[in-house]
Amino acid sequence: MKRERVLNILKTVLFVLAGNFLYAAVVDLFILPSNMITGGATGIGLIIEHITGLDFSIAVAALNGVLFFVGLAFLGKKFALTTLLSTFWYPLCLNLIRRFAGDFVLTTDPLLCAVFGGLIGGFAIALVISVDSSTGGMDIPPIILNKRFGISVSGAMNATDCAILLGQVFFSDRNGVLYGILLVFIYTITLDKCLAFGENKVRLEIISDHSEAIKKAIMTDVDRGVTLLHGRTGYLDRETDVLLCVVSPREVHRVERIIRKIDPNAFVVRTAASRVSGNGFTTNKRHLERRGAPGKEE
Repeated sequence: MKRERVLNILKTVLFVLAGNFLYAAVVDLFILPSNMITGGATGIGLIIEHITGLDFSIAVAALNGVLFFVGLAFLGKKFALTTLLSTFWYPLCLNLIRRFAGDFVLTTDPLLCAVFGGLIGGFAIALVISVDSSTGGMDIPPIILNKRFGISVSGAMNATDCAILLGQVFFSDRNGVLYGILLVFIYTITLDKCLAFGENKVRLEIISDHSEAIKKAIMTDVDRGVTLLHGRTGYLDRETDVLLCVVSPREVHRVERIIRKIDPNAFVVRTAASRVSGNGFTTNKRHLERRGAPGKEE
């Protein structure tokens, strides 16, 4: 148990460090060289730099410090500790990359900067959020809204980013504005997809005259639970069993082969399930005793 806790802490620290470093690299290598507008704390930092002349990395550090205490109040000590790491590490990475990169330019094509900046930036933020932390700054309000009200992280980030983008419109050229909007939408979509990665499952509904044999085969050969629903056919108006089973995408074809082997005429409906929680998915699989067959999953 102690070893598992240590590994979990190491994973959290590694993801926070890597995510913040990648995001800082996106800012220094894609956003700043192409003069694009952007959202988040970086966008607010650019607004402050334009208005006051204060270096934007210092403005970002100050903003992160304020929002750190907001995160501490609403999201707890664990979140605050990992966010504290981001609060100092992200501005440090900005300065280090800028110092070592010097005049190095990866690309001057604004479209490439928007696309790759969005893809890498979205992945970087997802790394940090996946371990219940944040890159600090404007990541914190959307996470609070998600925890308290179930609002999508990417949706809330889109809303706050739009407001921040509007603040930069007045001192940016039109191309920078348009490419900046593209960047924000790409990284929020990437963030959403990365956070959902691994959670997508497939729901199977099976109607067959051989439902009992199919049920036993799925539980035995695939080790997945099956729920038996009772229904009535519409045309023939007769009683029938409907098997409900949720499996991972990798298991779908294996289950369908089992079904077709037992009953080639089985009626199978396959639908995507964006998130599944419970025994065998978000918690470790427990095999419950059931009458007549102890040790099988109920």
